[in-house]
Amino acid sequence: MSCKSHPRSATCLLLWMVVLAFTSTASAEWKEKVLYSFQGGNDGATPTGGVVFDSAGNLYGVTTDGGTSCPPPGCGTVFHLAPPTKKGGAWTETVLHVFEGNNGSRPAGSVILDAKGNLYGTTAYGGTGTCILLGGNVGCGLVYELSPPAKKGGKWIYNILYSFVGGKDGQYPSGNLVFDAVGNLYGATIYGGGFQGTCNAPYYLYCGTVFELSPPKTKDGKWKEKVLHSFKGVKSGQDSGDGASPNGGLVLDSQGAVYGTTYFGGNNQKGICEGGVGGTGCGIVFKLIPPVNKVGSWTKKTLHQFDAQDGSNSAAGVVFDGTGNLYGTTSGGPPNGFGLVFELKKPSGKAHSWTETILYAFSGRNDGEDPIASVIFDANGNLYGTNYYGGPFSGIVFRLKAPIRQLSGWTFGILYGFTGSPDGAQPAANLIFDKNGSLYSTTQKGGTGACSFYGCGTVFEISP
Repeated sequence: MSCKSHPRSATCLLLWMVVLAFTSTASAEWKEKVLYSFQGGNDGATPTGGVVFDSAGNLYGVTTDGGTSCPPPGCGTVFHLAPPTKKGGAWTETVLHVFEGNNGSRPAGSVILDAKGNLYGTTAYGGTGTCILLGGNVGCGLVYELSPPAKKGGKWIYNILYSFVGGKDGQYPSGNLVFDAVGNLYGATIYGGGFQGTCNAPYYLYCGTVFELSPPKTKDGKWKEKVLHSFKGVKSGQDSGDGASPNGGLVLDSQGAVYGTTYFGGNNQKGICEGGVGGTGCGIVFKLIPPVNKVGSWTKKTLHQFDAQDGSNSAAGVVFDGTGNLYGTTSGGPPNGFGLVFELKKPSGKAHSWTETILYAFSGRNDGEDPIASVIFDANGNLYGTNYYGGPFSGIVFRLKAPIRQLSGWTFGILYGFTGSPDGAQPAANLIFDKNGSLYSTTQKGGTGACSFYGCGTVFEISP
């Protein structure tokens, strides 16, 4: 038996762990700088998404807590960080928008920028929809646009593009949005869609959706929402089924197909992925294929179904390499449960299915555990990501160096280990590069703020 033909066998998984043990390192290599520590008041707290650059080098992001328009812990903010005007100076934070509840509450992903400098994002709650939580209407979530002021120093203009109603159209949008080439927005909702399956939690209904928002064709017109796929989850008693609870962070290929992951659904084998807190199944990687000539329904295809031995419960989306293969993380699996980084190789030649390879399985020791953000590539084909926890650290930033030769493995290394307040702690968002090769993102905890013993979160930079 070869590991190439049986990559998920117990023997091959053990071999993977032995190889990885020799390729791992525990030394932190890069230098970190906290660019901003949230204080938990109007400036925000708990940045759950990452950050994005504009052309001038400013950073933008969101916090799920903070702001003074709602009772503690607040409804969240959109913030701007301006770089220092002189060497050695401090970054300056400006709050662009404070969510007030009905107009949006608790953003569950970061923002994206269009070519005109407008910001787009989602909130998990708020809007005009009726979704009941703990006896009160908290709203079903929405998609918003934040436009720069006409005059420098003026107020940014907030506009709700779409409010979810919580039935077939979706509820609780999560993760970052993505544009296609003609300006349509794509995203995912964790709940809603109308199919019960085994997804229903005590306060949330249905298995989630992937949606498209099309811009208005006339000035002052409305954006139009279309559900591309409503996930059905796994029916009771079945061993497998559709995915459930898509994570957002979608990617598009050159043909307009949409790719992503679900946290639940897929495999429901007894004793492996059966049941669990919050949902059923180990999750899937999916592809949504647009209809021919833009007429008809989108077609959903499962590219991979996790089975716990090869990963489980992906909490983030996937990314492409230059040849169309997909890469991502799972927060759980294999059997030790600490998470992993995977590759899905696209079919070629006589192959008809995508083939998964585990690039690195975390041990839960110095190398950390629970990668709940995806990975990114550098120009040399190396992968970078974060772990929410990190052995002796409060989370880590890691790198997987690409194989030099085809037969060699990926080499794991820790670039930085967070130490907690006043440093950052618990990174949970995707990284981005600047033009000099430094990495930027956020931590949900840590910093100098006094939200709790663990701090209010940070924006950080790490440099080689």
